Amino acid sequence: MSRSMRSVLVVLAVGLVAALAIGVAAGCGGGGTTTTAAPATETTAQAPSSTAATATTAAEKVYQIGMTQIVSHPTLDTARKAIIDGLKSEGFEDGKNIAIDFQNAEGDMALATSIGQKFANDKKDLIISITTPVSQAMAKTNPDRPIVFCLVTDPVGAGLLKNPQAPEGNITGVTDFYQIEYHLNLIKELLPAAKTIGLLYNAGEANSVALVEKSEKPKAEAMGYKTVSATAASSAEVAAAAQSLVGRVDVISITTDNTIVSGLEAVLKIAADNKIPVVVCDVDSVSRGALAAYGMNNVQMGNKAGVMAAKILRGTPISQIPMDTATDYELQINQTAAKAMGVTVPEALLAKATKVYP
Repeated sequence: MSRSMRSVLVVLAVGLVAALAIGVAAGCGGGGTTTTAAPATETTAQAPSSTAATATTAAEKVYQIGMTQIVSHPTLDTARKAIIDGLKSEGFEDGKNIAIDFQNAEGDMALATSIGQKFANDKKDLIISITTPVSQAMAKTNPDRPIVFCLVTDPVGAGLLKNPQAPEGNITGVTDFYQIEYHLNLIKELLPAAKTIGLLYNAGEANSVALVEKSEKPKAEAMGYKTVSATAASSAEVAAAAQSLVGRVDVISITTDNTIVSGLEAVLKIAADNKIPVVVCDVDSVSRGALAAYGMNNVQMGNKAGVMAAKILRGTPISQIPMDTATDYELQINQTAAKAMGVTVPEALLAKATKVYP
C-alpha cells in the first residue's frame, strides 16, 4: 500500500471515531435531559395542584344543619320553607354549601328528645327548631350547639332566653308572640252578638299556656266575654274537645296552638255541623276552612330565622343577634266558611282584608 493511501485511511478512521464519539455523547445527553426534566415538571405541577385543592376544600365547606318541627301542618311547613329561602337569600343553599337534616317529631315529645340527641351525636354546626316544644327539647339536648328557633310564643317563659335583646347563651330566634287584642277585636267585629268564647287549646303546650291562659282568657273576660275552656293533649283528642263546646259557646277561638291546628279539620266539621264560627290567629288556617284570622306573616318570620342562621354560620356571635318577630299582620277571610257557619261578614272587614277566599 502506498504512503498516500495509508494517509487517507488514517484520516478516514479518525473521522469515523470522532463521529461515533459525538453520536454517543448526544445519545447520553438526550437521555439525561429527559430523566431530569420529568421530575422537575412533575414537581412544578404538583405544587399548584396542592394549593388549589386546599382552596377548593375551603370553598366547598358544607355546614351540617339539623332542622326539626313538632308536627306537620301548613303553618309550620310554610315557616320551614321560608327559613330555607332565608338561608338561600344569604348564600346558603341546601345541597351545595349546607346539608339540612330535617326531622319531624310528629307530636311526640319523646321523639323530639331523641331527635335532639341525634343532632348532638352528629355534631351539627347549627340547629333550627320550629315551635316551642321542640325548641325546648333541642335546648336540653344541645346546650353548647347554636340554635335558632322560629314560631316560639314565649321564649322567656319557655326557659329558652333570659334577655331576648342580648341572648347570653347558645340560642336566639323569632317569636310569634301574638297581640291577642287583634284577635279579640276581630271576633267582636265579626260577631257583635257573641257573648261566650270557647277557648280550644293544649294545656300542655307552654306557648298555649302563655297565650291563652295568661293573655286571651283574662283579656276576653275584661272585654265582657264569658270563656269556656276545652283542652286536647294530642291531635287524636281534638275532635272530642271541640264537641264538648257545642251548645255552650257562640264562637270557637284557636290561637297558635300546634295540637289544635294539626287537627283543625275535625274542629271545622263539628263547627259547620253546629253553625259555630271558628276564628283563628293563624292565617294559614283560613284557607283550610276557618272563618277568619288576623295573624302574623309566617313567611316573614321564617325568612328572618333563616337570615339569623346565616349570620351564625358566618361567625356572628349569638349575643349580637337579638330575638326578632314579625312586623306584618294580615287579615284573611273565608266566605265559604262564613256561609257554612251562618255568618255574614261585614263589608268593612272584607274591604280591609289582605285576602278573601270566595
